[in-house]
Amino acid sequence: MDHVAFMRKEWGFGEKVLSGEKIIESRWYKNKYRPWAAISVGDVIYFKENNILAAAKVRKVIQFSDLGPKKIREILNTYGKDTGIESNEKFFQLVKDKKYCILIFLKNVQKIKPFKINKKGFGNMASWITVKKIKDIRM
Repeated sequence: MDHVAFMRKEWGFGEKVLSGEKIIESRWYKNKYRPWAAISVGDVIYFKENNILAAAKVRKVIQFSDLGPKKIREILNTYGKDTGIESNEKFFQLVKDKKYCILIFLKNVQKIKPFKINKKGFGNMASWITVKKIKDIRM
């Protein structure tokens, strides 16, 4: 499967993925949303800020459920640096009420020629898209 991970440009995660500073993509949710139970080792993730700017293979996936503040702090203390987070405490404030976390370990990160995608049918607020092949939504 191929996946598109939408990132906030102001957080600088795209550059951190490309530089190797961010080797884990984390997603935090109150409910189970993609890529929960929809991503596997060997899948490809395309990272998007304005355009798609990088691609990486999935090396490992860990999912956490029934989160509370103590478990969230454990996750951030163990994996926070590798997710590209600047401040565990500041990020904790953003995710302290989340119930689910998925950590996606990256390998073979490559800068790619930017391209756009067609999000029609996925919703304007989609932060993650899963497709069989990226060519199906590539513009």
